[in-house]
Amino acid sequence: MPKVTVHRKAHFNAAHRLFHPEWSDEKNAAVFGKCSNPHYHGHNYDLTVSVTGEIDPITGFVMDLSVLRELIKSEIEDAFDHKNLNVEVAEFKSLNPTVENIAVVIYNKLRAKIRTSLDISVTLYETPRNFVTYSGD
Repeated sequence: MPKVTVHRKAHFNAAHRLFHPEWSDEKNAAVFGKCSNPHYHGHNYDLTVSVTGEIDPITGFVMDLSVLRELIKSEIEDAFDHKNLNVEVAEFKSLNPTVENIAVVIYNKLRAKIRTSLDISVTLYETPRNFVTYSGD
């Protein structure tokens, strides 16, 4: 059976501050720039979740995209949208919410809900020009 990759796009808005708690505000500003604003700043994140696997001979699906849509909504959009990631999202209480770390957290949340016979990857755009992809490696 051929392997195919299906993709689902999503979007959420969130605020965050990049900083290392053991550093001074000056050092945080030197390393993270305006992203270390003590009053936080926000992004309009665009997310693409890709699922790769064999086509089911009965349904014709790699994965039912309505199921993927609901997983993204319940696990990611409901948890992150219009939130201060540093303050309101448990995973970032002690993890700097860089776009890299956010992508890994999203991957882990979805990986736990999608059958292991399917490969997944997450592409997260923090801005139209800054984005990361994580596939569990």
